[in-house]
Amino acid sequence: MSFTKAFSPALREIRILCSQTGAASAGTRQFILSKYPAIKQHNPDLPVLIREAQGTPARVFARFEMGEEKHVELDNLSAQDVESKVALLLGS
Repeated sequence: MSFTKAFSPALREIRILCSQTGAASAGTRQFILSKYPAIKQHNPDLPVLIREAQGTPARVFARFEMGEEKHVELDNLSAQDVESKVALLLGS
């Protein structure tokens, strides 16, 4: 999945949780810096919530229609691995 196109209308919200300074969240922070602008450009009405708190494990949650929610763990992954995991999550 590419982040250069609009997501499915069934996707209602994306929540990204990570630590501001923790080494385990470094790939997630890099993913946010590099991909967030493209995601918002192609999905301007989609809420993308980024929550940073010290010691928080890196995770991303996707909420779909009918309240269905899925998530993946992103701790200790590179930015490229985070991108792959997020793409799989949003594509399902």
